[in-house]
Amino acid sequence: MNAPRTRVQRRPVHGVLLLDKPLGLSSNQALQRAKWLLRAEKAGHTGTLDPLASGVLPLCFGAATKFSQLHLDADKTYETVVRLGVVTSTGDAEGDVLATAAVACTPGQVVEVLDRFTGPITQVPPMHSALKKDGKPLYEYARDGQTVEREPRQVVIHELELLDMQLAGEEPFLRLRVRCSKGTYIRTLGEDIGQALGCGGHLRFLRRVATGPFEQSQCVTLEALEALPEAERQQALQPVDVLLGDHQTVTLDAENAARFLSGMRRRGPWPNASHVAVYGPPTQGATQPVLLGTAHVQGGELIPGRLLSPNDIQQILEAQS
Repeated sequence: MNAPRTRVQRRPVHGVLLLDKPLGLSSNQALQRAKWLLRAEKAGHTGTLDPLASGVLPLCFGAATKFSQLHLDADKTYETVVRLGVVTSTGDAEGDVLATAAVACTPGQVVEVLDRFTGPITQVPPMHSALKKDGKPLYEYARDGQTVEREPRQVVIHELELLDMQLAGEEPFLRLRVRCSKGTYIRTLGEDIGQALGCGGHLRFLRRVATGPFEQSQCVTLEALEALPEAERQQALQPVDVLLGDHQTVTLDAENAARFLSGMRRRGPWPNASHVAVYGPPTQGATQPVLLGTAHVQGGELIPGRLLSPNDIQQILEAQS
């Protein structure tokens, strides 16, 4: 007879975990693991990271989930290794080899091709991706041996830096650092660069080293989080407003803060601004203003956007104290 499973007692947790996602886990699997370790009631992420990639994955808990959408559009930075001369079915090392070719390009040709792929470019999403067609992820069609038509999309490669290269030997490669817009498929970029060099290629390594303002040096691994005593795990979280670093700030007095939290517009001497983080005065012995939510300013009016609930604010203050 199987022993009954122990039910995890969930609790309110508010903040952002900058996770260094390991290889092999999907973003959702990593999220669920972190959620279990923190015993958190509510969690979400700011966009996915391929299971075959490691690196920066911001995870949002509690009140932070209200603002997770803000980082879907953030630029991403990756380091990758493109294995030249071998084309695979998936565009990475997990796929079957489809073709091989000699690598006959010169360093000068590599630099010229990389320049060609810097700036606005057009990509066709790979079949082995989570992009959906008719409600079904493309990778499910690929697993069934089907190839479906995909619409090309415009993305921007802000920087494409050549970190290292080897054009001779048994395993020629390019090691690149890529800063790009949202929606960029690094796997497709590697394949397209290989094709432009006349030899084909696939990704052998992929790591996200930054997303928006968050860098790998700020991240914690699942193993490190698990190694902490349970009572200390929440200390690994960043505060909710780390997601609002590019917002203008407005701090209200107690009366106006209460009215703002009830959804009322406030008037004041503020310049027009599309992204505003709104704070109330310190309470309950706190030394810092208290985040109330987001807003925008138009014509001297502070117009509420996403608001924290009074319950969220109370729980955040209790956790800080």
